[in-house]
Amino acid sequence: MKITVLIADDHKIMRDGLMSLLAQERDIDVIGQADNGRSTVSLARKLEPDIVVMDVAMPDLNGVDATRKLQKLMPETYVLALSAHSEGVYVKGMLEAGARGYMVKDAASEELLQAIRTISRGRLYVSPSITDTLVGDYLLRVQGKITAESDVLTVREREVLQLVSEGQSSAQIAKSLNLSDRTVDTHRKRIMDKLGIRSVAELTKYAIKAGITSL
Repeated sequence: MKITVLIADDHKIMRDGLMSLLAQERDIDVIGQADNGRSTVSLARKLEPDIVVMDVAMPDLNGVDATRKLQKLMPETYVLALSAHSEGVYVKGMLEAGARGYMVKDAASEELLQAIRTISRGRLYVSPSITDTLVGDYLLRVQGKITAESDVLTVREREVLQLVSEGQSSAQIAKSLNLSDRTVDTHRKRIMDKLGIRSVAELTKYAIKAGITSL
């Protein structure tokens, strides 16, 4: 039985390249593509893939929060993060959100195939190149030198923060998230109060540093 895969990446050339690579494998079937986190969640619910190969930095809804939503709605669908970022904030964010694996985009194509097959069997896969990142992050956490970003903001606040940092107005965010303008403004105020930030520019800098967006 073939492993069904959904590819999520905001760059078409990347999606097409992955499609071409995976199409050569007899045991893998790519059943869909998505270009942002929100459409990934929607398409995954429709197609029910075995694995979502998920970019981390995507517009509208990043890979971390898309993964968190998928794991809540479809725990039987596994997520493999495939990112250009090897920094701890991205790796930690994806794994804490429920991803079963993490790979960097400069890895060999054979490693991607290995990762997909490993994850499809219910096992975890992490690129050897980011092992030191994970160990270093763990040691800092044990020593109390870093705090999980997920402890600071709620899932909804992370969504609002990403859209704010991408330049969307309260009205646009309200439409995208099916909220009222007033509710969005309330979320913005709470985010600023929690973070001690008073400008959109500072919010954007925080969102980039926390791996919520990548501009």
